[in-house]
Amino acid sequence: MSEPAPSPSRGISRGLIVAVGLSLFVATIVVAWIGFGQVFAALSRIGWRGLAVLAAWSVLPIALLGSAWFTLERPWRAADWGLYVWARMVRDASGELLPFSHVGGFVIGARAATLQGLSPTWAFASTVVDVTAELVAQIGFTALGVVLLVTRLDAGSAREGLIGASLAGLGITAAAAAALIGLQRRGMGLILALARRFLPVAAAGAAETGSIIADLHARPGRFSLAVGAHLAAWVASALGPWLALRAAGIEIGPLAIIGLESLVMAVRSATFVAPMGIGVQEASYALLGPLFGLGPEVALAVSLIKRARDILIGLPVLLVWQGLEGRRLIAGRG
Repeated sequence: MSEPAPSPSRGISRGLIVAVGLSLFVATIVVAWIGFGQVFAALSRIGWRGLAVLAAWSVLPIALLGSAWFTLERPWRAADWGLYVWARMVRDASGELLPFSHVGGFVIGARAATLQGLSPTWAFASTVVDVTAELVAQIGFTALGVVLLVTRLDAGSAREGLIGASLAGLGITAAAAAALIGLQRRGMGLILALARRFLPVAAAGAAETGSIIADLHARPGRFSLAVGAHLAAWVASALGPWLALRAAGIEIGPLAIIGLESLVMAVRSATFVAPMGIGVQEASYALLGPLFGLGPEVALAVSLIKRARDILIGLPVLLVWQGLEGRRLIAGRG
């Protein structure tokens, strides 16, 4: 009998607690710098209507993300599509709400897939390839954001500095994708260490896992479909805040919000070690928002509304996942 997945509260190191505390401190400083009153006013303006629109729209990017993972399955079984969507929701909820890095979220999502019937080795191997496809898609999405930023800036040193920083972020994302592919070709390292804790069966079958990953990379058509679905999900996710702002009567073009979202997400990806992106996300919205026509207080309100959306959707997902883990343990199949 394998060990059950650890509770979200287990294994939280002192360093992680310090990191969360520092991130919250940074987020508070950002809000204070803009002004608590101004941020609260902008948040109130977006309000529950904006949150409801954002949450409802999230169904589309969630479905696209699950579909991207599903495209890797061989052969395709239509009945499994919902399984991948659910496991992807667990992955995102754990990455956004639990005090782990996103790498921990990847492994927890794979664990959730095994509870729905996928073999541990397939769940783990396909997660690794799906994450790679998402990083490749993000390179294209970030490049789009850089282009949109360039078209909005006047010539000058500030323009050159921002373009340079954006290109650096694009380079970091590309390097991360290359590093992940390199890990898949030369050994899994940290990824396998995490798998031993959450998916010991998959880690024990490292040879089979590597074989599955190699086979998936040998199918460029499937991988390309996954990249395309991820790119569509990035764009769809960016349009959510645009719809929420329109519902609040705040006018901003869809291309502007896509540009803003792409660069904010690039910064978050480059600083993935920050637990839940706290502080990093808030500072990014406050600094980049004015470049795309949003006041810093409105841009920061968008960040906070997105966090509220993540809680509204993610918390029930995590509770259900923990319930499934508990049932498996009670049934003696953990």
